[in-house]
Amino acid sequence: MSLLEVVEDIGRQVALPNAASVDVEARFPKEVFDALKEKGLLSAMVPTDLGGNGASVSEIAACISALSKYCASSAMIFAMHQIQVACLVRHGTTEYFQSVQRDLVKNQYLLASATTELGVGGDVRTSKCAVEIEGERFRLEKMAPVISYAENADAILVTARRGPDSPPSDQVIVLVEVADSELEPLSGWDTLGFRGTCSLGFKLKTSGRKDAILPEPYGDISSQTMLPISHIVWSSVWLGIATAAMLKAQKFVQAEARSKPGTTPPSAMRMAELFARYSQFADTVKAGTDRFEAMSSDRESLTSVGFALSMNAMKINSSNLVVEVVSDAMNLVGISGYREDSDFTMGRLLRDAHGASLMVNNDRIHLNNSQLLLVHRDF
Repeated sequence: MSLLEVVEDIGRQVALPNAASVDVEARFPKEVFDALKEKGLLSAMVPTDLGGNGASVSEIAACISALSKYCASSAMIFAMHQIQVACLVRHGTTEYFQSVQRDLVKNQYLLASATTELGVGGDVRTSKCAVEIEGERFRLEKMAPVISYAENADAILVTARRGPDSPPSDQVIVLVEVADSELEPLSGWDTLGFRGTCSLGFKLKTSGRKDAILPEPYGDISSQTMLPISHIVWSSVWLGIATAAMLKAQKFVQAEARSKPGTTPPSAMRMAELFARYSQFADTVKAGTDRFEAMSSDRESLTSVGFALSMNAMKINSSNLVVEVVSDAMNLVGISGYREDSDFTMGRLLRDAHGASLMVNNDRIHLNNSQLLLVHRDF
């Protein structure tokens, strides 16, 4: 079986039966991740010479969309994990990080991320906390408003200033083991959607080997890997939500057609219109993924203003389109889509969809784009 077929099977057999309880209880989807670990999918992006599958970004994106059809919270956690793996694969060139990747293959560690910080207004390219190095070890404390699924992760990639005397923008990424860290909750997680991501805030206190600091500056890692891959995999989660809504709407229209053989129900026309919008969404995600893969080894292109604008635009468009597609699908289905006790219910899909524009708020991205457009010279 291909990676996509394996994930599709896990989605259908494991994620779907547990999706409702994950949502209602706002709990970590343990069953799904036990299944993903059993199949070695948490290390799918690790190169083959280090024991992984060497999966491409497009392969991972397809797997994320497939899982999201059944449980968007599970898919979002899987997506966020893959962002961290990509950072290790593309920037962890030292012997230490090569061994980390081998361990990831062997033990199927789940990786989380702590890039946001209290007191910086949501700007992930600024840090207040700093790495303090003593001999061969480091110490770090960070007040993080969000560390998704932290209490279920094995390690966290944390951003911080390079040192106590470094300016806020001189950042590094540190790989910290949860077992060697203290996590003091700062907030709960009772949200409208994506409830299973368990995205609480924490005071993180940790220490470890200084080898666990990625050698490249965070600014380079962000522009070349973290930002574009985040937008790709997040958009893939949202595409999966839209796909689930489309499938429900299609089944509804097909049921109407079967009830009156030889006629085309009025909802069929609306389904065709909805499909056009959905196709636009799918093409947007594919184009962004293809663009990244075409230039993934060209660091100069990845740090260009034009590339940043295109990736930001993909995120904004995708986060808007998922709400439009799910909302229109619910309108097509009617009261059956509004009811929570219906086979055609759109409730969880719609609630999850509305989180898309808030994960790195679209207003912040528009502001960033407005600044980039002042210096951009080509389209």
